[in-house]
Amino acid sequence: MAPVEIQVNGALHTVDADPTTPLLYILRNDLALNGPKYGCGLGECGACAVLMDGRAVRSCRVPLQTAAKRPVITLEGLASGGTLHFVQKAFIEEAAAQCGYCLNGMIIAIAALAMQNPGASEAEIREALRHNLCRCGTHIEILAAARRALGYAQSLTEEVKP
Repeated sequence: MAPVEIQVNGALHTVDADPTTPLLYILRNDLALNGPKYGCGLGECGACAVLMDGRAVRSCRVPLQTAAKRPVITLEGLASGGTLHFVQKAFIEEAAAQCGYCLNGMIIAIAALAMQNPGASEAEIREALRHNLCRCGTHIEILAAARRALGYAQSLTEEVKP
């Protein structure tokens, strides 16, 4: 196996792994990034989501060789300089966690939505979250956190406008 370079959370890493290894395994086992979780292994639950090219992707289904060509951001990489990302902040403020297993995927999905469409409608929020499973049933709080996060995103967008 040849070493593979991968950029995760702004840092370049060299890993010695089979290029077909799922990105999730590299993140958790080699880079000790435990935000993405192993849920189903089929790309259906969202627990393993990361940002790649500004889009939420299922890291259990992305081969290392594909990720090597793109910057990857995990839950840990959303925060900056000890300050939580506004989506993380919104989830805390809305107490949107029960067991917390789904939160990685939910937060990543809303972070991607906020980048692409900070003025998303309720239907667009639900669409962005539809592939993320929460078995604890905190959907009401998760939706409230998503709405709050998008409110923060809109405020940030308006602050940047000339």
